[in-house]
Amino acid sequence: MTHLPTGKLSAQLLAEILKNAPSSDPRIILGPGIGLDCGVVQLDDMMLVFKSEPITFVTDQIGWYAVQVAVNDIATTGAQPRWMMLTVLLPEGKTTPELVHTIADQVHEAAKHYDISLIGGHTEITNGLDRPILCTSLIGEVKPDQLITPRGAQPGDRVLLTKSIPIEGTAILAREFPDLLRGILTREELEEAQNYIHSPGISVWRDARFALRAGRVNAMHDPTEGGLATALWELAEASGLSLEIWCDNIPITPLSLKVCNVFQLEPLGTIASGSLLLTVPRSDSPMIQSKLSEEGISCAEIGEVKEGKPEVWQRKYKERILMPRYDQDEITRAFRL
Repeated sequence: MTHLPTGKLSAQLLAEILKNAPSSDPRIILGPGIGLDCGVVQLDDMMLVFKSEPITFVTDQIGWYAVQVAVNDIATTGAQPRWMMLTVLLPEGKTTPELVHTIADQVHEAAKHYDISLIGGHTEITNGLDRPILCTSLIGEVKPDQLITPRGAQPGDRVLLTKSIPIEGTAILAREFPDLLRGILTREELEEAQNYIHSPGISVWRDARFALRAGRVNAMHDPTEGGLATALWELAEASGLSLEIWCDNIPITPLSLKVCNVFQLEPLGTIASGSLLLTVPRSDSPMIQSKLSEEGISCAEIGEVKEGKPEVWQRKYKERILMPRYDQDEITRAFRL
């Protein structure tokens, strides 16, 4: 019997199970699919945007994370997050009232920041767990003429990437393996890497809002598991178009590269929350980059959308080759060391 590896299901297996998913309601504007992180339903003169997201890795900021990563996906649709439900599964024999209050305080603080109302959920102590697991269901709303989806990419669009990669991967590695990194990073570098979840930060809410105010945005996508490379493949498949990526333009900080090298991880395949992928008309790209820069958010033009099969081609060292896809995030290899 073949056992599947840790991480997302492969795109092939996911496509197999999604093709039989019931979605007959005519009000469904966007249902399940590769690269489609949110569901969208038409209700009268507004659209509701739905997102579910688990936090399964160990983190002392799990409540804060649970809100941020769900907001990121809502942000990529142009919607405003409104209502949240949360399932909290806690480990038997390890859960204290203090832990429960800490998680709740983190959730409440993060939700208030985005003016999100908590409308329900479920909590329980569960056997077989060695850590808390949180599952967020977040609902946003957007006017029909303001909805953005990964299907909206157009031939000729420029592909933009905010900040750098892999922000989340750098923070997780620095927080989970500080002893291993202390002999390689300076104290200041280690503290900086651990703080990557806040600066430059794993939220793309501001990135999306300022980009939408500055110019036309045809598609947005949030790179998470599988890193930037997998996010680009998902964007290509969702839009049905080809992407040509200029690898020399992809921003990777020296600190992130240093951390990834310690674990021999490919940055392109390492979990990358904190960066936002956008496709925008070529004429709007300079305006959007300029506005983001004014707001302290770096933004690089890393490629172009082209007619053709949904594939991702990378230009590197004057060669044009298919970009690898990481169905299993590179960071999982660090936890097997």
